[in-house]
Amino acid sequence: MRKLGVVLLMAIAVASCKDKAEKESGDVSTEPATESLSQTNSEDEWTTLFDGTSLDDWEIYQGGDPGAYWKIEDGALVFNPPADRKKGQILDIVSKKEYTNFVLSLEWKISEAGNSGVFWGINDDEKFEKPYHTGMEIQVLDNEKHPDAKNGTTHQAGALYDLVEPSKDATKPVGEWNTCVITIDHNTNKGSSVLNGVEVATFPVGGDELEALLKGSKFEKWEGFAKFKTGKIGLQDHGNVVAFRNIKLKQL
Repeated sequence: MRKLGVVLLMAIAVASCKDKAEKESGDVSTEPATESLSQTNSEDEWTTLFDGTSLDDWEIYQGGDPGAYWKIEDGALVFNPPADRKKGQILDIVSKKEYTNFVLSLEWKISEAGNSGVFWGINDDEKFEKPYHTGMEIQVLDNEKHPDAKNGTTHQAGALYDLVEPSKDATKPVGEWNTCVITIDHNTNKGSSVLNGVEVATFPVGGDELEALLKGSKFEKWEGFAKFKTGKIGLQDHGNVVAFRNIKLKQL
């Protein structure tokens, strides 16, 4: 009996040591760590708004299929203004979903002497005729040949249109792709425009600071301009050929 007792004690001791070694070496299940990793990935998740194959996430402003005017060509979303455009016809496209705080990343390529823009905070109520009646805009432009570039630096590419000028001209030559990253964060009341890796503009996105920025501008008396924290993303029809690709968004 004494020998049996000694054997049992030794077996228990060996099992205990093995269990301890497995825990220290990480060979046992670690479900809490897996859950933590999943949460980290979720926070960093990007949503693709255009992947080069589908326009499912977009519609014409105030409704309509964009496919007749915005074409997918070599993985890019290309707008060719129609020769038979009806008077007053608006062909800007907007996201079907609305967003509040986010980082928006995309590439754009403008035609010679071309003009376009990227909007956010768009409200498509019928009383607002055009996306820019509510949405603020980061300018897309041929700085060399479009006349708007001569109307002040707040009209040049990367600017918060008509409000904050870019710190420098960071554009690539016409015909090349430009990378644009727009951050809108109402929690910190900060927005920024990054063009080809250069932060060219920063600005408030709400509150008294934004009101001060709008004071004296043409937007000051506009009923809905910059009033909607949550709204749609928009790409502008300004009557010129423009292309976009690799459009993705990360919510903050």
